[in-house]
Amino acid sequence: MTLTNLKTKISQYRFEINHILVFFVVLISFQVLLAFFQSSLVTNFLNDAQRWFQKYHAERVAIVTSASLENLFENQQRMRSEGRIDEAQMISSVNVIFKQLVLQRSIEEISLILLKDGRTYLVGNGRQMNDFFNGTLRPYEPQGPGGASAGVTYFASVKEEMLRSEKILSTVIDQKTFNVLVPFVPYGEHVGVLYIRISPDFTLLTDEVQSNFDRVSFAFSALVFVGLIIMYIVSSGAVKERNEARERLFVEHQANLEKQIRLEKESIFTKRIYHTHHKAEKIMGFIKNDVRMMNSETLEETKSRVIAYSNFISRIIYDMKWYDQDINTIINPVFHSNINAIIEFIVRNVFLRISSRNDMFSFKFDLDPRMPAVPVNEFIIWEILEPLIQNSIDHGDRNALTISISTRYDQAANVSAVRISDNGVGIPEELLKLDPKGVKRIFGEKETTGSNIGAHLGYGCYIAYQMAAGKCGWELDADNLREGGCCFTITIHHRGTP
Repeated sequence: MTLTNLKTKISQYRFEINHILVFFVVLISFQVLLAFFQSSLVTNFLNDAQRWFQKYHAERVAIVTSASLENLFENQQRMRSEGRIDEAQMISSVNVIFKQLVLQRSIEEISLILLKDGRTYLVGNGRQMNDFFNGTLRPYEPQGPGGASAGVTYFASVKEEMLRSEKILSTVIDQKTFNVLVPFVPYGEHVGVLYIRISPDFTLLTDEVQSNFDRVSFAFSALVFVGLIIMYIVSSGAVKERNEARERLFVEHQANLEKQIRLEKESIFTKRIYHTHHKAEKIMGFIKNDVRMMNSETLEETKSRVIAYSNFISRIIYDMKWYDQDINTIINPVFHSNINAIIEFIVRNVFLRISSRNDMFSFKFDLDPRMPAVPVNEFIIWEILEPLIQNSIDHGDRNALTISISTRYDQAANVSAVRISDNGVGIPEELLKLDPKGVKRIFGEKETTGSNIGAHLGYGCYIAYQMAAGKCGWELDADNLREGGCCFTITIHHRGTP
């Protein structure tokens, strides 16, 4: 992938200021969580290291002390075998060793537990060591004045293991205090153990390490935070400039779009005028003819027909005047239009007034007298039915064309249906396909079923569909019949109780 392609791909994605804020919050949150996680890991590591070093320190102190006492013990035995006895020196040496350890704050207790003749002796100072050599030291008694010794009690619990393995044993109490037993083997002979209870404290060191780590984490988080603040300022400035440019572009685009919509409305308005003017001319011709032929016998009939013609002309003029009619002039509870009567009037007083009708086309009626009235302006129904009937006449392309009009009312479903069919050539299949909006193309703007394209063609079915589906809420469909010809079906779902 080239650099240009990469830039093009990246430029397809838009980053808003919200994205930067989310990135900012997520990164800071992750940094805080990481700092806590690292702090927890370091604390656990320091605690583990401290426990290991405490045990190591306690055992090292016990080993060194045991080695010193073993040397002293060996020297004392050798000196006594040679007859050179210096009890004061021996007592002082043992006391020095014990006192040096006791002076340390971490060592709580130290004693030498010796075994002789199956008895246990407890040595805690130089005097007791001297008495042990002289044979005057009394064996250890748990019920003695000093009470039970923790070292002797611990040694008694592990005595068998200690004598068998001759290894250092240590246990921890309360995670800080260690009981350490070191085999006491002068001359390689196991004569007892050295017991030390020690609580080494290295919290000063671990606290310092933890404190330094916290300072480093805080400094790193502060640097990240400052870096993100700088990124946010720079990015917000760039996004602000881009948003301002996009806002100006949007305003310009909106103005152009409004202009385009206005021009399209004017264009559609002009086309509708061209489409309806020939209807007005034809109806005006009927009115003139009725006025000329009017006499006393046909006065009332002619008067009623001329009024209906005039009202239709008024509706056409109203449509020319307003692009979007008020819905109350289309659907209103005060309207009680009889669809059967409107069909008969349109056919008899519009289409059948053509002089050559017998050779061109004929009509068949099958009207259901149960059809309920609808709350729609009768001239709106006229505008819906007239283009559909005219479409069959104009595009039937057959001599002696028969147009069948039927109405049906389903009382159970409270639904009415109006079918306008013919035995002509039918509708081209491409016009029965759905457009992207899910509407058949025949009901689209400037779509015609004929071969000639003119200023007034291609709008009849479009206007009928806009009135029926868009204004009245009815369903309008078109299909070809199996036996030939086409059929327009209007489905009306009545409201309320049938």
